[in-house]
Amino acid sequence: MDLLPTSIEGCSVIHTKMIIDRRGSFVKTFHKNVFSGLGLETSFSEEFYSVSKRGVLRGLHFQVPPQECVKLVYCVEGCVFDAVVDLRKNSRTYGKYEVFELDAEKANMLYIPPGLAHGFYVLSEQAIMVYKVSTVYSPEHDTGILWNSVGIPWPDNTPIISERDNRFIEFKQFKSPFN
Repeated sequence: MDLLPTSIEGCSVIHTKMIIDRRGSFVKTFHKNVFSGLGLETSFSEEFYSVSKRGVLRGLHFQVPPQECVKLVYCVEGCVFDAVVDLRKNSRTYGKYEVFELDAEKANMLYIPPGLAHGFYVLSEQAIMVYKVSTVYSPEHDTGILWNSVGIPWPDNTPIISERDNRFIEFKQFKSPFN
């Protein structure tokens, strides 16, 4: 596994090794000792996956303290335009975003520290995204900011989005609990 830091502190792209043969492919997405050696979280409490069709935008989501969490996200089918926004008040990149392409064929992953909002837009016909999280999902701590309120250059200005995600407050109205 190769860890590539991004412009947002603590957020990294992880490139894994994909083994391909006549049967298909095999990818190791997590190894406790490797993650520990890289200074990454090794204790994950839950794992989810979502199946979304082309044009769907999910986000920008996060959990607030005391249920903030590390996320490890990757695409096992298809390709997505992925984005994070730094919500940590004392960070040099507070309010900044960074975008990535997560692609099942590249077997790349995104490591997201607490205090970052996360979202993605599906570029392929369908995408299956897996999320490993360090805390258990807590509905009362789960929230987000409006997907189009920080200047992210999403591939589509009229995505398919949930009513909930479309009702999130804009970033400029958000009072961050992250230090």
